[in-house]
Amino acid sequence: MEDDYLARIGKLIRDARQHRGWTQSQLAEALATSQSAVNRIERGNQNISLEMIARIGEALDSEIVSLGYAGPMHLRVVGGRRLSGSIDVKTSKNACVALLCGSLLNKGRTVLRRVARIEEVFRLLEVLNSIGVRTRWINEGVDLEILPPAELDLDAIDADAARRTRSIIMFLGPLLHRTDRFTLPYAGGCDLGTRTIEPHMIALRRFGLEIAATDGLYHAQVDHEVRPDRPIVLTERGDTVTENALLAAARHDGTTVIRNASSNYMVQDLCFFLEALGVRVEGVGTTTLTVHGVPEIDVDVDYSPSEDPVEAMSLLAAAVVTESELTIRRVPIEFLEIELAVLEEMGVDCDRTAEYSADNGRTRLVDLTVRPSKLEAPIDKIHPMPFPGLNIDNVPFFAAIAASAHGQTLIHDWVYDNRAIYLTDLNRLGGRLQLLDPHRVLVEGPTRWRAAEMMCPPALRPAVVVLLAMMAAEGTSVLRNVYVINRGYEELAERLNSVGAQIEIFRDI
Repeated sequence: MEDDYLARIGKLIRDARQHRGWTQSQLAEALATSQSAVNRIERGNQNISLEMIARIGEALDSEIVSLGYAGPMHLRVVGGRRLSGSIDVKTSKNACVALLCGSLLNKGRTVLRRVARIEEVFRLLEVLNSIGVRTRWINEGVDLEILPPAELDLDAIDADAARRTRSIIMFLGPLLHRTDRFTLPYAGGCDLGTRTIEPHMIALRRFGLEIAATDGLYHAQVDHEVRPDRPIVLTERGDTVTENALLAAARHDGTTVIRNASSNYMVQDLCFFLEALGVRVEGVGTTTLTVHGVPEIDVDVDYSPSEDPVEAMSLLAAAVVTESELTIRRVPIEFLEIELAVLEEMGVDCDRTAEYSADNGRTRLVDLTVRPSKLEAPIDKIHPMPFPGLNIDNVPFFAAIAASAHGQTLIHDWVYDNRAIYLTDLNRLGGRLQLLDPHRVLVEGPTRWRAAEMMCPPALRPAVVVLLAMMAAEGTSVLRNVYVINRGYEELAERLNSVGAQIEIFRDI
Protein backbone atom coordinates (compact mmCIF):
# COMPACT_ATOMS: atom_id res chain seq x y z
CA MET A 1 0.00 0.00 0.00
CA GLU A 2 2.81 2.41 0.93
CA ASP A 3 4.58 1.69 -2.38
CA ASP A 4 1.38 2.51 -4.30
CA TYR A 5 1.03 5.75 -2.35
CA LEU A 6 4.62 6.79 -3.11
CA ALA A 7 4.21 5.85 -6.77
CA ARG A 8 1.10 8.02 -7.07
CA ILE A 9 2.89 10.99 -5.49
CA GLY A 10 5.89 10.40 -7.73
CA LYS A 11 3.69 10.42 -10.83
CA LEU A 12 2.07 13.71 -9.78
CA ILE A 13 5.51 15.26 -9.22
CA ARG A 14 6.81 13.98 -12.56
CA ASP A 15 3.76 15.33 -14.42
CA ALA A 16 4.05 18.72 -12.71
CA ARG A 17 7.77 18.90 -13.53
CA GLN A 18 7.25 18.00 -17.16
CA HIS A 19 4.43 20.53 -17.53
CA ARG A 20 6.78 23.13 -16.08
CA GLY A 21 9.29 22.16 -18.76
CA TRP A 22 11.99 21.29 -16.23
CA THR A 23 14.48 18.44 -16.25
CA GLN A 24 15.07 16.35 -13.14
CA SER A 25 18.36 18.19 -12.71
CA GLN A 26 16.63 21.58 -12.70
CA LEU A 27 14.19 20.43 -10.03
CA ALA A 28 17.04 18.94 -8.04
CA GLU A 29 18.88 22.27 -8.15
CA ALA A 30 15.78 24.14 -6.93
CA LEU A 31 15.48 21.69 -4.03
CA ALA A 32 19.21 21.63 -3.25
CA THR A 33 19.28 17.85 -3.74
CA SER A 34 20.59 15.43 -6.35
CA GLN A 35 19.12 14.41 -9.70
CA SER A 36 19.21 10.79 -8.57
CA ALA A 37 17.08 11.67 -5.52
CA VAL A 38 14.49 13.34 -7.77
CA ASN A 39 14.54 10.27 -9.99
CA ARG A 40 13.87 7.98 -7.02
CA ILE A 41 11.04 10.23 -5.79
CA GLU A 42 9.35 10.25 -9.20
CA ARG A 43 9.64 6.44 -9.46
CA GLY A 44 8.08 6.04 -6.01
CA ASN A 45 11.26 4.47 -4.63
CA GLN A 46 11.98 6.99 -1.87
CA ASN A 47 10.11 7.93 1.27
CA ILE A 48 9.09 11.56 1.13
CA SER A 49 7.81 13.88 3.86
CA LEU A 50 4.90 16.27 3.55
CA GLU A 51 7.37 19.12 3.98
CA MET A 52 9.37 17.92 0.97
CA ILE A 53 6.18 17.54 -1.11
CA ALA A 54 5.24 21.11 -0.22
CA ARG A 55 8.74 22.34 -1.20
CA ILE A 56 8.46 20.54 -4.52
CA GLY A 57 5.03 22.07 -5.10
CA GLU A 58 6.37 25.55 -4.38
CA ALA A 59 9.34 25.04 -6.71
CA LEU A 60 7.07 23.87 -9.53
CA ASP A 61 4.28 26.40 -8.72
CA SER A 62 1.95 23.40 -8.50
CA GLU A 63 -0.20 22.55 -5.47
CA ILE A 64 0.82 18.90 -5.23
CA VAL A 65 0.00 19.20 -1.56
CA SER A 66 -0.48 22.17 0.73
CA LEU A 67 0.32 22.15 4.43
CA GLY A 68 -2.22 23.65 6.80
CA TYR A 69 -5.28 23.38 4.55
CA ALA A 70 -6.94 21.04 2.09
CA GLY A 71 -4.79 19.68 -0.69
CA PRO A 72 -5.00 20.48 -4.40
CA MET A 73 -8.35 20.46 -6.15
CA HIS A 74 -9.13 17.96 -8.90
CA LEU A 75 -12.10 17.49 -11.22
CA ARG A 76 -13.83 14.21 -12.09
CA VAL A 77 -15.75 14.68 -15.34
CA VAL A 78 -18.48 12.38 -16.65
CA GLY A 79 -18.49 13.29 -20.32
CA GLY A 80 -20.80 12.82 -23.27
CA ARG A 81 -23.58 14.91 -21.74
CA ARG A 82 -25.47 17.64 -23.60
CA LEU A 83 -25.74 21.10 -22.09
CA SER A 84 -28.98 23.07 -22.10
CA GLY A 85 -30.57 26.20 -20.69
CA SER A 86 -28.76 29.48 -20.17
CA ILE A 87 -25.68 30.74 -18.35
CA ASP A 88 -24.43 34.25 -17.55
CA VAL A 89 -20.94 35.51 -18.34
CA LYS A 90 -19.07 36.75 -15.25
CA THR A 91 -17.16 40.03 -15.05
CA SER A 92 -13.77 40.24 -16.67
CA LYS A 93 -10.89 38.69 -14.76
CA ASN A 94 -8.33 40.86 -16.55
CA ALA A 95 -10.34 44.03 -15.97
CA CYS A 96 -10.80 43.25 -12.28
CA VAL A 97 -7.08 42.78 -11.62
CA ALA A 98 -6.28 46.01 -13.48
CA LEU A 99 -8.86 47.88 -11.40
CA LEU A 100 -7.43 46.45 -8.17
CA CYS A 101 -4.04 47.82 -9.18
CA GLY A 102 -5.71 51.07 -10.22
CA SER A 103 -7.28 51.44 -6.77
CA LEU A 104 -3.77 52.29 -5.50
CA LEU A 105 -4.12 55.64 -7.27
CA ASN A 106 -7.05 56.64 -5.08
CA LYS A 107 -6.88 57.92 -1.50
CA GLY A 108 -10.65 57.58 -1.20
CA ARG A 109 -13.02 54.62 -1.00
CA THR A 110 -13.27 52.40 -4.06
CA VAL A 111 -16.16 50.00 -4.60
CA LEU A 112 -15.99 47.51 -7.46
CA ARG A 113 -19.21 45.73 -8.37
CA ARG A 114 -19.54 41.99 -9.09
CA VAL A 115 -15.81 41.36 -8.81
CA ALA A 116 -14.69 37.94 -10.06
CA ARG A 117 -13.99 35.74 -7.02
CA ILE A 118 -10.99 33.96 -8.51
CA GLU A 119 -7.53 32.99 -7.30
CA GLU A 120 -5.83 35.79 -9.26
CA VAL A 121 -8.00 38.33 -7.45
CA PHE A 122 -7.44 36.62 -4.09
CA ARG A 123 -3.65 36.79 -4.55
CA LEU A 124 -3.80 40.52 -5.33
CA LEU A 125 -6.02 41.10 -2.30
CA GLU A 126 -3.47 39.30 -0.14
CA VAL A 127 -0.78 41.61 -1.49
CA LEU A 128 -2.91 44.72 -0.97
CA ASN A 129 -3.81 43.67 2.57
CA SER A 130 -0.16 43.02 3.40
CA ILE A 131 0.81 46.61 2.55
CA GLY A 132 -1.99 48.14 4.62
CA VAL A 133 -4.93 48.36 2.21
CA ARG A 134 -8.20 47.31 3.87
CA THR A 135 -10.55 45.28 1.68
CA ARG A 136 -13.84 43.57 2.41
CA TRP A 137 -16.55 41.82 0.46
CA ILE A 138 -19.90 43.58 0.81
CA ASN A 139 -23.48 43.01 -0.38
CA GLU A 140 -23.39 39.30 0.45
CA GLY A 141 -19.94 38.86 -1.05
CA VAL A 142 -20.83 40.23 -4.47
CA ASP A 143 -19.01 43.58 -4.39
CA LEU A 144 -15.60 44.62 -3.09
CA GLU A 145 -14.78 47.66 -0.96
CA ILE A 146 -11.21 48.99 -0.95
CA LEU A 147 -9.93 51.48 1.65
CA PRO A 148 -6.29 52.64 1.38
CA PRO A 149 -4.11 53.62 4.33
CA ALA A 150 -2.50 57.04 4.62
CA GLU A 151 0.86 55.39 3.92
CA LEU A 152 1.57 52.05 2.28
CA ASP A 153 3.86 49.63 4.14
CA LEU A 154 5.69 48.23 1.11
CA ASP A 155 8.32 46.54 3.27
CA ALA A 156 5.60 44.17 4.56
CA ILE A 157 4.52 42.98 1.09
CA ASP A 158 3.36 39.35 0.87
CA ALA A 159 6.05 38.06 -1.48
CA ASP A 160 4.59 34.56 -1.83
CA ALA A 161 1.22 35.91 -3.01
CA ALA A 162 2.91 38.43 -5.30
CA ARG A 163 5.02 35.78 -7.01
CA ARG A 164 1.90 33.78 -7.88
CA THR A 165 0.41 36.49 -10.06
CA ARG A 166 1.81 38.29 -13.08
CA SER A 167 -0.59 41.15 -12.33
CA ILE A 168 1.82 42.40 -9.65
CA ILE A 169 3.73 44.05 -12.49
CA MET A 170 0.89 46.60 -12.70
CA PHE A 171 1.79 47.92 -9.24
CA LEU A 172 4.71 49.74 -10.87
CA GLY A 173 2.58 52.42 -12.55
CA PRO A 174 0.64 53.62 -9.48
CA LEU A 175 3.46 53.11 -6.94
CA LEU A 176 5.96 55.32 -8.75
CA HIS A 177 3.87 58.33 -7.65
CA ARG A 178 3.80 57.33 -3.99
CA THR A 179 7.46 56.83 -3.06
CA ASP A 180 11.05 57.31 -4.24
CA ARG A 181 12.12 53.70 -3.74
CA PHE A 182 10.31 50.39 -3.45
CA THR A 183 10.77 46.67 -4.05
CA LEU A 184 8.45 44.17 -5.73
CA PRO A 185 8.85 40.40 -6.18
CA TYR A 186 9.21 39.05 -9.69
CA ALA A 187 5.91 38.58 -11.51
CA GLY A 188 4.56 35.03 -11.76
CA GLY A 189 1.32 33.57 -13.16
CA CYS A 190 0.88 31.18 -16.08
CA ASP A 191 3.84 29.29 -17.53
CA LEU A 192 3.81 30.74 -21.06
CA GLY A 193 7.50 30.88 -21.83
CA THR A 194 9.75 33.92 -21.73
CA ARG A 195 7.74 37.09 -21.14
CA THR A 196 10.05 40.09 -20.83
CA ILE A 197 9.02 43.15 -18.83
CA GLU A 198 11.25 45.41 -20.92
CA PRO A 199 8.28 47.03 -22.75
CA HIS A 200 6.98 48.09 -19.32
CA MET A 201 10.36 49.55 -18.44
CA ILE A 202 10.63 51.48 -21.71
CA ALA A 203 7.27 53.14 -21.02
CA LEU A 204 7.76 53.77 -17.30
CA ARG A 205 11.28 55.19 -17.63
CA ARG A 206 9.57 58.21 -19.18
CA PHE A 207 8.10 58.86 -15.72
CA GLY A 208 11.49 58.51 -14.00
CA LEU A 209 11.24 54.83 -12.99
CA GLU A 210 14.41 52.74 -13.10
CA ILE A 211 14.48 49.05 -12.20
CA ALA A 212 17.32 46.80 -11.09
CA ALA A 213 16.35 43.12 -11.05
CA THR A 214 18.31 40.98 -8.56
CA ASP A 215 17.63 38.05 -6.24
CA GLY A 216 14.06 37.56 -7.44
CA LEU A 217 13.12 41.20 -6.79
CA TYR A 218 12.53 44.35 -8.79
CA HIS A 219 14.34 47.20 -7.03
CA ALA A 220 12.63 50.41 -8.17
CA GLN A 221 13.95 53.94 -7.91
CA VAL A 222 12.00 57.00 -9.07
CA ASP A 223 13.35 60.37 -10.23
CA HIS A 224 10.32 62.63 -9.89
CA GLU A 225 11.98 65.34 -11.97
CA VAL A 226 11.71 63.15 -15.08
CA ARG A 227 8.49 63.77 -17.00
CA PRO A 228 7.29 62.56 -20.41
CA ASP A 229 8.05 65.47 -22.75
CA ARG A 230 6.88 63.75 -25.93
CA PRO A 231 4.44 60.92 -26.82
CA ILE A 232 5.23 57.51 -25.33
CA VAL A 233 5.44 54.89 -28.07
CA LEU A 234 4.94 51.39 -26.69
CA THR A 235 7.28 48.83 -28.23
CA GLU A 236 4.54 46.19 -28.05
CA ARG A 237 0.79 46.66 -28.15
CA GLY A 238 0.35 44.70 -24.95
CA ASP A 239 -2.58 44.92 -22.56
CA THR A 240 -0.66 45.11 -19.28
CA VAL A 241 1.98 47.40 -20.81
CA THR A 242 -0.74 49.82 -21.87
CA GLU A 243 -2.40 49.57 -18.45
CA ASN A 244 0.87 50.30 -16.65
CA ALA A 245 1.43 53.37 -18.82
CA LEU A 246 -2.13 54.52 -18.13
CA LEU A 247 -1.69 54.03 -14.38
CA ALA A 248 1.53 56.05 -14.45
CA ALA A 249 -0.03 58.79 -16.58
CA ALA A 250 -3.15 59.08 -14.37
CA ARG A 251 -1.34 60.99 -11.62
CA HIS A 252 1.16 62.75 -13.84
CA ASP A 253 0.33 66.44 -13.57
CA GLY A 254 0.07 67.08 -17.28
CA THR A 255 -0.91 65.48 -20.55
CA THR A 256 0.53 62.12 -21.63
CA VAL A 257 0.07 60.69 -25.12
CA ILE A 258 0.42 56.90 -25.40
CA ARG A 259 0.81 55.52 -28.92
CA ASN A 260 0.60 51.91 -30.14
CA ALA A 261 -1.68 51.34 -27.16
CA SER A 262 -3.83 48.26 -26.77
CA SER A 263 -7.54 48.98 -27.21
CA ASN A 264 -8.62 45.65 -25.73
CA TYR A 265 -11.50 45.15 -23.30
CA MET A 266 -9.57 45.36 -20.03
CA VAL A 267 -7.78 48.52 -21.18
CA GLN A 268 -11.12 50.14 -22.01
CA ASP A 269 -12.51 49.19 -18.59
CA LEU A 270 -9.46 50.75 -16.92
CA CYS A 271 -9.95 53.94 -18.96
CA PHE A 272 -13.59 54.13 -17.86
CA PHE A 273 -12.49 53.61 -14.24
CA LEU A 274 -9.87 56.36 -14.51
CA GLU A 275 -12.56 58.70 -15.84
CA ALA A 276 -14.62 57.90 -12.73
CA LEU A 277 -11.57 58.96 -10.69
CA GLY A 278 -11.50 62.32 -12.49
CA VAL A 279 -8.80 61.52 -15.06
CA ARG A 280 -9.78 62.50 -18.61
CA VAL A 281 -8.81 59.93 -21.25
CA GLU A 282 -9.24 60.65 -24.94
CA GLY A 283 -9.15 57.99 -27.67
CA VAL A 284 -10.63 55.07 -25.70
CA GLY A 285 -10.96 52.15 -28.11
CA THR A 286 -8.13 53.39 -30.36
CA THR A 287 -4.36 52.88 -30.39
CA THR A 288 -3.63 56.47 -29.31
CA LEU A 289 -4.63 57.47 -25.79
CA THR A 290 -4.32 60.99 -24.45
CA VAL A 291 -4.37 61.11 -20.66
CA HIS A 292 -4.98 64.33 -18.75
CA GLY A 293 -3.62 63.38 -15.37
CA VAL A 294 -4.29 64.85 -11.94
CA PRO A 295 -1.63 64.95 -9.22
CA GLU A 296 -3.96 63.90 -6.39
CA ILE A 297 -6.94 61.53 -6.49
CA ASP A 298 -9.12 61.41 -3.37
CA VAL A 299 -12.66 60.46 -4.35
CA ASP A 300 -15.24 57.88 -3.38
CA VAL A 301 -15.84 55.89 -6.53
CA ASP A 302 -18.28 53.13 -7.45
CA TYR A 303 -17.53 51.20 -10.65
CA SER A 304 -18.87 48.09 -12.42
CA PRO A 305 -16.38 46.23 -14.64
CA SER A 306 -17.84 44.67 -17.76
CA GLU A 307 -18.23 41.01 -18.67
CA ASP A 308 -15.36 38.78 -19.78
CA PRO A 309 -15.20 38.02 -23.52
CA VAL A 310 -12.76 35.16 -22.95
CA GLU A 311 -15.13 33.47 -20.50
CA ALA A 312 -17.89 34.01 -23.07
CA MET A 313 -15.70 32.26 -25.65
CA SER A 314 -15.09 29.42 -23.17
CA LEU A 315 -18.82 28.85 -22.74
CA LEU A 316 -19.39 29.13 -26.47
CA ALA A 317 -16.69 26.48 -27.07
CA ALA A 318 -18.28 24.26 -24.38
CA ALA A 319 -21.56 24.32 -26.30
CA VAL A 320 -19.86 23.61 -29.63
CA VAL A 321 -17.69 20.66 -28.54
CA THR A 322 -20.53 19.00 -26.59
CA GLU A 323 -22.94 19.53 -29.52
CA SER A 324 -25.38 21.37 -27.26
CA GLU A 325 -27.99 24.09 -27.51
CA LEU A 326 -27.03 26.71 -24.96
CA THR A 327 -27.83 30.39 -24.41
CA ILE A 328 -24.91 32.47 -23.17
CA ARG A 329 -26.10 35.73 -21.64
CA ARG A 330 -24.30 39.05 -21.20
CA VAL A 331 -21.72 38.52 -23.96
CA PRO A 332 -19.53 41.60 -24.71
CA ILE A 333 -20.11 41.37 -28.44
CA GLU A 334 -17.67 44.01 -29.66
CA PHE A 335 -14.82 41.87 -28.32
CA LEU A 336 -16.03 38.64 -29.95
CA GLU A 337 -17.09 39.76 -33.41
CA ILE A 338 -14.07 38.29 -35.24
CA GLU A 339 -14.35 35.00 -33.36
CA LEU A 340 -18.04 34.73 -34.25
CA ALA A 341 -17.31 35.53 -37.90
CA VAL A 342 -14.78 32.67 -38.02
CA LEU A 343 -17.18 30.30 -36.26
CA GLU A 344 -19.98 31.17 -38.67
CA GLU A 345 -17.59 30.43 -41.57
CA MET A 346 -16.99 27.02 -39.94
CA GLY A 347 -20.74 26.39 -39.80
CA VAL A 348 -21.66 27.19 -36.20
CA ASP A 349 -25.42 27.83 -35.87
CA CYS A 350 -25.74 30.85 -33.59
CA ASP A 351 -28.36 33.57 -32.96
CA ARG A 352 -27.92 36.82 -31.07
CA THR A 353 -30.31 39.28 -29.43
CA ALA A 354 -30.33 43.03 -29.89
CA GLU A 355 -27.52 44.85 -28.10
CA TYR A 356 -27.90 46.31 -24.61
CA SER A 357 -25.53 48.11 -22.23
CA ALA A 358 -23.33 46.60 -19.53
CA ASP A 359 -23.51 48.01 -16.01
CA ASN A 360 -20.60 50.34 -16.80
CA GLY A 361 -22.89 52.04 -19.33
CA ARG A 362 -20.32 51.74 -22.10
CA THR A 363 -19.75 48.11 -23.15
CA ARG A 364 -22.23 46.53 -25.59
CA LEU A 365 -23.72 43.15 -24.63
CA VAL A 366 -25.87 40.52 -26.38
CA ASP A 367 -27.25 37.08 -25.54
CA LEU A 368 -26.04 34.28 -27.83
CA THR A 369 -27.80 30.98 -28.48
CA VAL A 370 -25.62 28.20 -29.93
CA ARG A 371 -27.07 25.04 -31.50
CA PRO A 372 -25.52 21.71 -32.58
CA SER A 373 -23.79 22.27 -35.90
CA LYS A 374 -21.90 20.43 -38.62
CA LEU A 375 -18.50 22.09 -38.66
CA GLU A 376 -15.93 22.42 -41.45
CA ALA A 377 -12.33 23.48 -40.96
CA PRO A 378 -11.76 27.14 -41.83
CA ILE A 379 -10.00 27.98 -45.07
CA ASP A 380 -7.52 30.31 -43.38
CA LYS A 381 -5.33 29.62 -40.36
CA ILE A 382 -6.47 30.69 -36.89
CA HIS A 383 -4.16 33.36 -35.51
CA PRO A 384 -4.52 36.18 -32.99
CA MET A 385 -4.14 39.88 -33.59
CA PRO A 386 -4.41 42.90 -31.27
CA PHE A 387 -7.97 44.15 -30.83
CA PRO A 388 -10.10 44.38 -32.92
CA GLY A 389 -8.55 41.15 -34.22
CA LEU A 390 -9.11 37.67 -32.83
CA ASN A 391 -8.29 37.76 -29.13
CA ILE A 392 -4.98 36.18 -28.13
CA ASP A 393 -6.59 34.37 -25.19
CA ASN A 394 -9.34 32.91 -27.38
CA VAL A 395 -6.98 31.08 -29.73
CA PRO A 396 -6.70 27.89 -27.58
CA PHE A 397 -10.48 27.34 -27.68
CA PHE A 398 -10.27 27.00 -31.44
CA ALA A 399 -8.13 23.88 -30.92
CA ALA A 400 -11.07 22.02 -29.36
CA ILE A 401 -13.52 23.51 -31.85
CA ALA A 402 -11.28 22.64 -34.82
CA ALA A 403 -10.94 19.09 -33.46
CA SER A 404 -14.74 18.87 -33.75
CA ALA A 405 -14.71 20.04 -37.40
CA HIS A 406 -14.14 18.11 -40.62
CA GLY A 407 -10.71 18.79 -42.11
CA GLN A 408 -7.39 20.31 -41.05
CA THR A 409 -6.99 23.58 -39.20
CA LEU A 410 -3.70 25.40 -38.68
CA ILE A 411 -3.49 27.30 -35.41
CA HIS A 412 -0.66 29.83 -35.14
CA ASP A 413 -0.25 31.08 -31.55
CA TRP A 414 2.63 33.45 -32.31
CA VAL A 415 2.46 35.51 -29.11
CA TYR A 416 3.55 32.98 -26.46
CA ASP A 417 6.57 30.71 -26.59
CA ASN A 418 5.06 27.59 -25.01
CA ARG A 419 1.28 27.76 -25.06
CA ALA A 420 0.75 25.89 -28.35
CA ILE A 421 2.67 22.96 -26.89
CA TYR A 422 0.08 22.53 -24.13
CA LEU A 423 -2.69 22.18 -26.73
CA THR A 424 -1.22 18.81 -27.71
CA ASP A 425 -2.48 17.52 -24.35
CA LEU A 426 -5.74 17.06 -26.25
CA ASN A 427 -4.09 14.04 -27.92
CA ARG A 428 -4.42 12.16 -24.64
CA LEU A 429 -8.17 12.57 -25.02
CA GLY A 430 -8.28 11.28 -28.58
CA GLY A 431 -7.34 14.45 -30.43
CA ARG A 432 -5.09 14.48 -33.47
CA LEU A 433 -2.92 17.56 -33.05
CA GLN A 434 0.51 17.78 -34.63
CA LEU A 435 2.97 20.29 -33.18
CA LEU A 436 4.80 21.88 -36.12
CA ASP A 437 6.93 24.20 -33.97
CA PRO A 438 6.52 25.95 -30.58
CA HIS A 439 3.91 28.28 -32.07
CA ARG A 440 2.00 26.22 -34.67
CA VAL A 441 -0.35 23.26 -34.28
CA LEU A 442 -2.12 21.36 -37.05
CA VAL A 443 -5.50 20.03 -35.89
CA GLU A 444 -7.22 17.13 -37.67
CA GLY A 445 -10.95 16.59 -37.19
CA PRO A 446 -13.47 15.36 -36.46
CA THR A 447 -12.42 13.79 -33.16
CA ARG A 448 -13.92 10.94 -31.21
CA TRP A 449 -13.01 12.11 -27.74
CA ARG A 450 -12.11 9.49 -25.13
CA ALA A 451 -11.82 9.73 -21.37
CA ALA A 452 -8.45 10.00 -19.64
CA GLU A 453 -6.79 10.97 -16.37
CA MET A 454 -4.20 13.70 -16.64
CA MET A 455 -2.47 16.64 -14.97
CA CYS A 456 -3.85 20.09 -15.65
CA PRO A 457 -1.66 22.12 -18.04
CA PRO A 458 0.04 25.04 -16.25
CA ALA A 459 -1.49 27.65 -18.59
CA LEU A 460 -5.02 28.89 -17.96
CA ARG A 461 -6.71 28.70 -21.36
CA PRO A 462 -5.21 25.34 -22.48
CA ALA A 463 -6.30 23.95 -19.11
CA VAL A 464 -9.92 24.94 -19.76
CA VAL A 465 -9.70 23.53 -23.30
CA VAL A 466 -8.72 20.15 -21.81
CA LEU A 467 -11.70 20.35 -19.45
CA LEU A 468 -14.07 21.06 -22.36
CA ALA A 469 -12.73 18.06 -24.28
CA MET A 470 -13.30 15.88 -21.21
CA MET A 471 -16.91 17.10 -21.15
CA ALA A 472 -17.30 15.86 -24.73
CA ALA A 473 -15.61 12.48 -24.12
CA GLU A 474 -17.77 9.47 -23.27
CA GLY A 475 -16.81 8.02 -19.91
CA THR A 476 -15.16 9.43 -16.80
CA SER A 477 -12.07 11.64 -16.96
CA VAL A 478 -9.97 13.13 -14.16
CA LEU A 479 -8.20 16.49 -14.40
CA ARG A 480 -5.73 16.90 -11.55
CA ASN A 481 -4.61 20.09 -9.81
CA VAL A 482 -6.89 22.70 -11.36
CA TYR A 483 -5.52 25.70 -9.43
CA VAL A 484 -4.64 27.37 -12.73
CA ILE A 485 -8.31 27.22 -13.81
CA ASN A 486 -9.37 28.74 -10.50
CA ARG A 487 -6.97 31.61 -11.19
CA GLY A 488 -9.22 32.80 -14.01
CA TYR A 489 -12.70 31.32 -13.55
CA GLU A 490 -15.18 31.60 -10.71
CA GLU A 491 -16.89 28.30 -9.79
CA LEU A 492 -16.59 27.07 -13.36
CA ALA A 493 -17.43 23.44 -12.55
CA GLU A 494 -20.53 24.37 -10.54
CA ARG A 495 -21.77 26.73 -13.24
CA LEU A 496 -21.28 24.16 -16.00
CA ASN A 497 -23.12 21.63 -13.85
CA SER A 498 -26.05 24.07 -13.68
CA VAL A 499 -26.53 23.66 -17.46
CA GLY A 500 -26.16 19.89 -17.59
CA ALA A 501 -22.49 18.99 -17.15
CA GLN A 502 -21.44 16.38 -14.58
CA ILE A 503 -18.23 17.57 -12.92
CA GLU A 504 -17.27 16.55 -9.39
CA ILE A 505 -14.73 18.49 -7.34
CA PHE A 506 -12.55 16.34 -5.10
CA ARG A 507 -9.24 16.40 -3.25
CA ASP A 508 -6.79 13.73 -2.23
CA ILE A 509 -3.53 13.32 -0.34
